[in-house]
Amino acid sequence: MSKQTVLTGITTTGTPHLGNYVGAIRPAIAASKDANVAPFYFLADYHALIKCHEPEKVRQSSLEIAATWLALGLDTSNAVFYRQSDVPEIMELTWMLTCVTAKGLMNRAHAYKASVADNEHNGENDADKGISMGLFSYPVLMAADILMFNAHKVPVGKDQIQHIEMARDIAARFNHIYGEHFVLPEAIIDANTATLSGLDGRKMSKSYNNTIPLFEPEKKLKKLINKIKTNSQEPGEPKDPTDCTLFSIYQAFATAEEIAAIKQRYADGIGWGDMKQQLFELINTHVAPAREHYDELMQKPQHIEEQLQEGARKARAISVPFIKQLREAVGISRIAL
Repeated sequence: MSKQTVLTGITTTGTPHLGNYVGAIRPAIAASKDANVAPFYFLADYHALIKCHEPEKVRQSSLEIAATWLALGLDTSNAVFYRQSDVPEIMELTWMLTCVTAKGLMNRAHAYKASVADNEHNGENDADKGISMGLFSYPVLMAADILMFNAHKVPVGKDQIQHIEMARDIAARFNHIYGEHFVLPEAIIDANTATLSGLDGRKMSKSYNNTIPLFEPEKKLKKLINKIKTNSQEPGEPKDPTDCTLFSIYQAFATAEEIAAIKQRYADGIGWGDMKQQLFELINTHVAPAREHYDELMQKPQHIEEQLQEGARKARAISVPFIKQLREAVGISRIAL
């Protein structure tokens, strides 16, 4: 039985935070150790250019994200871990796919429609003001990322399901015109994947500036946890953990026994200061070993680069012959002499 190819991309626009860890990184690293899966994980640095025009930020984010995955134990002997920009065949495939993609399909993309709606809401005469072709055609690049390696499954959040559906549509259209070359990918939504709340109670996100970086030093980690918003209930008053940001983060790191014990303490009226201390100790204990490894890796960027280049070699062992096959399929190949 052949392995199922699973592919995940990480956009290089920020520092990994606790929400990234429990929602995507932790389950993906667990999957990297599954001998029945062929995992592909990549740094989506070309995707980063859509919204981030700060070169140093993209470079630093690439370094931090790669160090994070390696520090947390990504099995690079099984997983192919690479930087998108190190596989130029992806960009060539993007153009091939663009040429069979209907503009009407791109018009329906959620991100594009949301930007148009914002412009209309703000009274702009030009509904496309500030919208780049990168944003407009983003789903085609994402399709190329997936189809280059014929991924069977793509773990995504609910907001990304449409992009996988578009990738399927684009692949089917290409296959119809040029013959069967692409697997039609499936979106994988894990109902058990945790979504963490941030400092202000909203979803933890760089967009809200409410994140807790995964490998923040102890003192800064404690300071950030102390900033998490709570209600005005006093110590001794029974508290409901179900709508509490502190508890939602705690349960993402705790064992079943620890969760049961802290629920009892909520019922007994734990004080918010005490709960914040409990949360700090739990997270700090959980991340400390990997944080030490992360700090070491950040001082050895050459080692990180070597890992990414090795991943690129593995990726291009697939992408180079495949793009040759696709060139021949579309009629772009050398004339036989």
